[in-house]
Amino acid sequence: MLVCELSLDAWMDADMPAPDKPAGGTAEETFPAVVVIDDTGAVTGWSRAAEELFGYRAADVLGRSCAPLLIPPVTPGDREARVATWAARFGDQERWSGLLEARHRDGRQLLIRVSGSRLRTPEARAAWLLCMTPATAEEPGRAADLLEPLINHSPVAMAIWDRDLRCVWLNSAAQELHDVFPHYEIGRSLRDPIPGIDVEAARDAMSRVLSEGIPMIDREARWTAADGSAQLTLSTSLFRLDGVDGLPLGVCSLALDISRSRARDRLALLREASIRIGSTLDVTRTAQELADLAVPVIADYVTVDLAESVLPDTEPLQRLAGSEARIPVFRRAGVASVHDGVPESLWPRGQAVFVPPSSPFTEVLSSGRSHFEPLLDTSSGTWLDEDPARAEIIHGTGMHTLIIVPLAARGEILGVTVFVRNDNPAAFTKDDLILAEELVARAALSLDNARQYTRERTAALALQRNLLPRNLSGGDAVDVASIYLPSDTHEGVGGDWFDAIPLPDSRVALVVGDVTGHGINAAATMGQLRTAVRTLTYMGLPPDELLGHLDDLVVRLTEEDAGADGFPLGPTGATCLYAVYDPATRRCTMATAGHPPPALVDPSGVVSFPRPPSGTPIGVGLGSFGSLELELAEGTLIALYTDGLIETREADIEAGIDRLGAALAGAAVPLESLCGTVIDIMLGGTPSEDDIALLVARTR
Repeated sequence: MLVCELSLDAWMDADMPAPDKPAGGTAEETFPAVVVIDDTGAVTGWSRAAEELFGYRAADVLGRSCAPLLIPPVTPGDREARVATWAARFGDQERWSGLLEARHRDGRQLLIRVSGSRLRTPEARAAWLLCMTPATAEEPGRAADLLEPLINHSPVAMAIWDRDLRCVWLNSAAQELHDVFPHYEIGRSLRDPIPGIDVEAARDAMSRVLSEGIPMIDREARWTAADGSAQLTLSTSLFRLDGVDGLPLGVCSLALDISRSRARDRLALLREASIRIGSTLDVTRTAQELADLAVPVIADYVTVDLAESVLPDTEPLQRLAGSEARIPVFRRAGVASVHDGVPESLWPRGQAVFVPPSSPFTEVLSSGRSHFEPLLDTSSGTWLDEDPARAEIIHGTGMHTLIIVPLAARGEILGVTVFVRNDNPAAFTKDDLILAEELVARAALSLDNARQYTRERTAALALQRNLLPRNLSGGDAVDVASIYLPSDTHEGVGGDWFDAIPLPDSRVALVVGDVTGHGINAAATMGQLRTAVRTLTYMGLPPDELLGHLDDLVVRLTEEDAGADGFPLGPTGATCLYAVYDPATRRCTMATAGHPPPALVDPSGVVSFPRPPSGTPIGVGLGSFGSLELELAEGTLIALYTDGLIETREADIEAGIDRLGAALAGAAVPLESLCGTVIDIMLGGTPSEDDIALLVARTR
């Protein structure tokens, strides 16, 4: 084990003569200092370069401990910990290297780069050959060893600071920042005040890294010249430098000027695109978000033109009149410009875009490859001859460089995005093309998601409305009105439904339900349940028995439709409230399967929410349901609804029930307008978070 005794106070205080000056040159110019020590820490070999480096002759150190070469520890406990650290890290290694803080005979501190190699001796005792070179610029010619050319050509400003936060080494990039940071100077400490320069933040950060050893990575600092003529943004990182004995020696700082970094700008733009583009599942809004983001970062003028398949609700382009020279190919979905009023655009958003068949627009659409034209050719004999209106705009606004990128997603071309510069005199470069393609690729996925969502939502909504009753009738028992409001969130159409079923003897069944989940599957499940409820109603079953049979039916359907793993493939549960009113007795019998209670408004305007025995949701398979029977006065209002009407993220169901009671108490009397009035009061103009079904009936 390598053990270096670090305190021999008597020998350290001895008056040792200084070595003679070598006859020719300096040891640093040719050879490193070579020292040999044995397993007790005693020096057994000492080169002439070692004399030059440390100031001791060979006769002064041979056979003695190497402790005087090291900076003495403060306490014996520190000394023992230092020895233990060194021995644990390097004592059993054949080769090792690192930094060491040493001491010259005259008391100067030296930062030494040391490499150790294990030696074998005839006595079979361990020994180590140590090659030492100065690691700081205080020793000429040793500043950065063999890596100096590479480090000095690096754009990263590198500096080393000792424990007193004094600069001891710089590379060329750091020296160039001296005007920005005057403490980038050999021998100057961050603790030295400079008028007009605030280094408190840098000093605190370095002190923290020095004491805690935790690196600080990529911390941005901005500097502005006193006259405002220049600005810099530096990305700074700090790392602690530890010696081979584990003690901190200082801090290495790395600073990179990122104020004009195109790579950083590119990442920032793409990061912003991931946040801003596709914020909603709306096709035209997503297209406009792409155009807005690209101006003026990439271009002065940007359009997003989409194919007909992406905008299914618009007038088919094939019906628009074209000509041999110009045909309708796209529809403008997004446009942005650095100029107010977008003078470059021939067509506003929503209108059809006509292009010549020989234009680069149709070529991009058919080939799927970008069109890159750094110098836009506006001379005669080009495709612009077939499009004089566009040629006039190009000449009039000074367009001089062009990029057209296809909007492609999942193997399909959705449209094109056009990038143009007119104010910016710089022509587009290949880097601009790559950035534009990356940006458009991200936007295309958002557009395709929005398109698919729109299609699915339209289909689900059509299915939902076809499955809901079209001609609702309460027979001779009640007057009825209803409303269904799909969700405005991404989930879209759900499985809410309602129904009014006239029965023999002038009775009527009122039902409202809510299938779990959203989309086409939920709507289809809703249709099955509504049909099943009608069938069971015609069998004359009382409300609690009807819900029990409905529960059994859903359980069987779920088992039959389960996948190979035994799990259901679609929605499996629902809540339901079922009520039967008999006008002859004015009795209303109701049962619930996990559904919110009905609202009753008597002729005097008093609102109540009777609570039938709580039942489990449909599809659980427990079949535990009970009924509640009430006598209703003539002209009583019955309101059945789904939880979307009363439940929000900010308030629970009970709070929503209280709000619904207030809305019904003050709502308009005519039944035809009651549903819309209640919806307006409950939502307050905000989009609904869930589907809403509301069925109201007034007894005759």
